[in-house]
Amino acid sequence: MAPNPQIMQAVEQLGYRVTVGDVAAKAGLDVNFAQRELLAFASEAGGHLQVAESGDIAYLFPKNFRDILRNKFLRLQLQEWWQKIWRILFYLIRISFGIVLVASILLIFVAITLLLSSSSDNNGGGGGEGGNDRGGGFFFFPYFWNDLIWLFYWHDEPYYQRRSRLTGQKPEMNFLEAVFSFLFGDGNPNYNLEERKWSSIAATIRNNKGAIAAEQIAPYLDNLGQGYALEYEEYMLPALARFDGRPEVSPEGQIVYHFPQLQTTATDRNSEPVAAYLREMLWRFSQASSGQVMLAAGLGAVNLVGALVLGNLLAKGAAAGGFLVFVSTIYPMLLIYGVGFLTIPLIRYFWIQWRNSTIEARNQKRQQRAILLNQPDANLLQKLAYAREFAAENVLTGEDLAYTTETELTEQELEQSAKIDAEWQKRIGRSDNL
Repeated sequence: MAPNPQIMQAVEQLGYRVTVGDVAAKAGLDVNFAQRELLAFASEAGGHLQVAESGDIAYLFPKNFRDILRNKFLRLQLQEWWQKIWRILFYLIRISFGIVLVASILLIFVAITLLLSSSSDNNGGGGGEGGNDRGGGFFFFPYFWNDLIWLFYWHDEPYYQRRSRLTGQKPEMNFLEAVFSFLFGDGNPNYNLEERKWSSIAATIRNNKGAIAAEQIAPYLDNLGQGYALEYEEYMLPALARFDGRPEVSPEGQIVYHFPQLQTTATDRNSEPVAAYLREMLWRFSQASSGQVMLAAGLGAVNLVGALVLGNLLAKGAAAGGFLVFVSTIYPMLLIYGVGFLTIPLIRYFWIQWRNSTIEARNQKRQQRAILLNQPDANLLQKLAYAREFAAENVLTGEDLAYTTETELTEQELEQSAKIDAEWQKRIGRSDNL
């Protein structure tokens, strides 16, 4: 089975030498799951185990492990190929809605022009001139189309990843993408909320050297419960299970939480910056510019009005000619598309307003917990002081290793013997000086 992508990404970000706690904290994964995946990953990618004298284990991976895995697993190759293909397919799907909109408008107005011209011809010569004037008015689209060549501009990255690496600003999407954005939006802004939550909790625990009070991670949680569940801090159970934590009770009966697995790291790291509370992003109606949204809505209205006018003309007389027969046949689809093009965004707009109100309420509750944490009372200060008694950080360096799979066992035994002899000589020297 191919290794977990989150594990691979965490190993790369952490510099290819990690502990279980490093990976669990970086990716916000369950400690036991991270341990199983790391062992499998090390086996498949040619990683090495470094065992410290304390019994803690660090995993060392080659920097080209992705090449090793790619050659080993057909599934990884297929995933990479599919990701490239899907980017192109999804882009084509996105711009197809804009293409259909423009095609629908052209189809409707060409059909209206032909019907009006046919009606004018039937009314005689005098009406023909008027018919030609009206018909010419509907053929502004070929000129309009010449100004829309830029609509097919290709972006190198998917719409939800398009960010300028230099300025941090998202470049403007093209109009065909903007039509899709107007209809369906740009995806869930909180698609990775669970990952952000657990990563923030793990970072908070590690910044406090593996020992915390429950109030320190409360700003990253939603429902803390009520009554008995809140009093006995049952909301801590998922964090304890995920990161292999254990409660510790103070002499005063207060509970703090100790996470030994997150106290061991492969390299000495500074405190990781973490937000004061978990903030959910508000949904936006569209990432397109206001001008693009107005243009999409305007063309949608033109399309719907044109469909209604076309329906009225078709009802008054029989369609003559292959093109008009074709338009008459697909007219119900044109009308449904026209109504849906304006109805879907309208429904979505009101849904976003309701959704954002619930998000703001949750954000406000988390922010209030963060404020209480920054203004601790005497009881919380006592808990934080007791938690610091369990705070520790164990950095696995090369000097601490008792065994590693990088070298032969006999060579390591000789090195260990030399190390032990040097330690004894050092101690004997100290005793002689005394």
